[in-house]
Amino acid sequence: MTTAASGGTRSGPPTLTLDTLRSEIEDGTIDTVIVAFTDMQGRLTGKRLHGRFFLDHVLEAGTEGCNYLLAVDVDMNTVDGYAMSSWETGYGDFFFDMDLSTLRRTPGQPHSATIQCDLTWLDGSGPVRPSPRSVLRAQVEAAARLGVTAYAGTELEFIVFEDSYESAWDRRYQGLTGANRYNVDYSIVGGTRVEPLLREIRNEMYAAGVTVEGAKGECNLGQHEIAFLYDEVVRTCDNHVVYKTAAKEIAAAHGQSITFMAKYDEREGNSCHIHLSLRGTDGSLTFADESRDHGHSVVFDRFIAGLLATMRELTYFYAPNINSYKRFQPGSFAPTAVAWGHDNRTCALRVVGHGAGLRVENRVPGGDVNPYLAVAAMLAGGLYGIRNELTLGPALAGNAYTADVEHVPATLAEARDLLATSALAREAFGDDVVDHYVNAADVELAAFNAAVTDWERVRGFERL
Repeated sequence: MTTAASGGTRSGPPTLTLDTLRSEIEDGTIDTVIVAFTDMQGRLTGKRLHGRFFLDHVLEAGTEGCNYLLAVDVDMNTVDGYAMSSWETGYGDFFFDMDLSTLRRTPGQPHSATIQCDLTWLDGSGPVRPSPRSVLRAQVEAAARLGVTAYAGTELEFIVFEDSYESAWDRRYQGLTGANRYNVDYSIVGGTRVEPLLREIRNEMYAAGVTVEGAKGECNLGQHEIAFLYDEVVRTCDNHVVYKTAAKEIAAAHGQSITFMAKYDEREGNSCHIHLSLRGTDGSLTFADESRDHGHSVVFDRFIAGLLATMRELTYFYAPNINSYKRFQPGSFAPTAVAWGHDNRTCALRVVGHGAGLRVENRVPGGDVNPYLAVAAMLAGGLYGIRNELTLGPALAGNAYTADVEHVPATLAEARDLLATSALAREAFGDDVVDHYVNAADVELAAFNAAVTDWERVRGFERL
């Protein structure tokens, strides 16, 4: 579990400064600089630059990339329906606006550094608003206008397989061997079996400037989780996508593979629980008030009420793929009930901690989530509750799976329709952002509806 997302100062892991980067490029220690942004699918996307070229040209002048990179499906196919990018508009470029505060050593690549970017239009008209990092930044700015700063930690689960990515691809991901043969939830012995891989991921992430908490086994065969210390929300999401990329690359170097699919098989799915809290921009506590019941401030209660009120309309941002919804199964520790509870893992929202550590855990997202969009949705919902002074109902006690409450959408199609018709989402994010992601849902649905699955062949080849 991630620790309390409560803000404050602390010592941390090693950082890479621009001066050090210059020096290490000069002496040959670093010869490659990755300049990347996060795409709609939550993937790091960009280019590798020679270190000397980066210093001589890109550091000052910047670089660009094709705007179709925010208008493709997971297979990188160009698809219709996006306002920003099409054959009719000629597939132009956008600018990679480097955020030098993200400079870090590239995990698992000792001669490389990574810089993450925002995206802006070449004509100077401003940010590319549907870019996931821009969507989150807009909500961070909205929070600042209310005098608060958001902190978050993400708990990202994955399954480790003994098969290489190439072998898994060639076998169409059938009959893969999990790195553990049985449930290793919290098992030290089970973790030891995968420790060479987990240890390298942890240490490489620490060297890349991320404070590592630890690793633990999970329930599915070969399933594990590595957790990191909370941070300001944009930084947390930056760390998340670097970690997800690094984990795959390091696993590949070990001849293994990792999946973050929300639901790989009929056993337990991969979650990405998101812990979030607010502090005043002056560092003051915002969520905690020991004079009130359970130590919750009025702001905290209104924030939770806003999350509940917007949960169904914004579920797409928590569960963006067809496969995401396979994870929502009763009794699976994946939530179906739009409810909150004190340390209750059957609810969509689990309230934990106290005082400076008081926070809400959103248990809806799976391992396939785009963290920027999910955290942006949480902020938009919570801030809606604060602005409108929503009243929080009582905590749910007992089994939320069997409670008489609303449930999260059961399919991507249902979530898509709720987002498309949500006045709240359009007010919070803008029509351009909502329409962009509604189209992304349409693309995913069309691709799935055109596919013939193994399930259909097994069921119908002979017997129907």
